[in-house]
Amino acid sequence: MSEKNFAGNIIISLADLPEFLRKPILQKRLTEFFSMSATERLEIINNALQAGPTIPFDKFSRLFRTWLEILCSISEEQRNIMFLTYIKEISENPHKIISFNIDGIFEVYLSLNQNQKNLISDSIKKLINTLSESKKKIIYLIIPDIVKKELGL
Repeated sequence: MSEKNFAGNIIISLADLPEFLRKPILQKRLTEFFSMSATERLEIINNALQAGPTIPFDKFSRLFRTWLEILCSISEEQRNIMFLTYIKEISENPHKIISFNIDGIFEVYLSLNQNQKNLISDSIKKLINTLSESKKKIIYLIIPDIVKKELGL
């Protein structure tokens, strides 16, 4: 991990923390994220996409679940900003998602309560529908069929 990937280094450090420390720190970082410019947010997303696969999945899954839970507790507008930034970056650079354990990530999503899953899937569906047809096609190719079925895509 390079010194310039501060967000990635933070992500790796957060993954090692117990939940009672991880959750408030991650919540604060997300609040900071929404006050950044679009360019800065994209840099953070790219750093996260770079750092994610380098974290052992047991730690990553805890961090990812905490992140999803926090996203469910913020406004729809903020949740959409976060997801849209990821979706656009992944649709433009699908290779960035290849190293991730998509099945494991989906299992983390499935472990959420129904209300949380509904919030996330509703946001993702709406955002994917705003994409151009070519970007949608890329996203649909990346998403496993079981995930598309669960999300209603």
